[in-house]
Amino acid sequence: MAAPVIVEATAKQTATLIFMHGLGDTGHGWSSALAAIRPPFMKVICPTAPTQPVSLNAGFRMPSWFDLKTLDIGGPEDEPGIHAARDSVHGMIQKEISAGIPANRIVLGGFSQGGALALYSALTYDQPLAGVVALSCWLPLHKQFPGAKVNSEDVPIFQAHGDYDPVVPYKFGQLSASLLKSFMKNVTFKTYNGLSHSSSDDEMDDVKNFITLTLLFSITGHNQ
Repeated sequence: MAAPVIVEATAKQTATLIFMHGLGDTGHGWSSALAAIRPPFMKVICPTAPTQPVSLNAGFRMPSWFDLKTLDIGGPEDEPGIHAARDSVHGMIQKEISAGIPANRIVLGGFSQGGALALYSALTYDQPLAGVVALSCWLPLHKQFPGAKVNSEDVPIFQAHGDYDPVVPYKFGQLSASLLKSFMKNVTFKTYNGLSHSSSDDEMDDVKNFITLTLLFSITGHNQ
């Protein structure tokens, strides 16, 4: 597995963002955009997924967090692969905690398949995190929730989706958000009109505001 792209904090580090890219991308795909919006005290870690065959793309090998068999809402999923990817993310969180950054100062994020992994990893982590940024994605293994949730119901989640997304259907994002709202107390689902399977300046502004607010709350004790 390739080394993660790391954007060091420009002030004393007191927080970390771990952000997972989408299918076929690398950590470099998001590092510049995230560096531009993160607060100076935040380190950004953009890992690159291992290269593996992807069933959805006729077995073609590409960076992928787990195998994707279909993007149908009720379709089969790669449960062992999702669990292995989650374990890898939990290891990254633990490494930051060992370096002195508490869990409630760590934000998990991702785009598309990476956003799906961020959601699943956050919900199945055993310490409250600062928040989750889930862009153009879905909740994997959704039938296992809320039973599979071990994290606090108070962890803030910012989910965003373009309503013209031809890859991960907007409806898929909506259904995931509805499910999340049934067992999590602090879920925001934001729609970007006309946006396809990508990001936008408006969305990145909203991500910036979400990160700033969640870290402010973690200082004041709201998200302990």
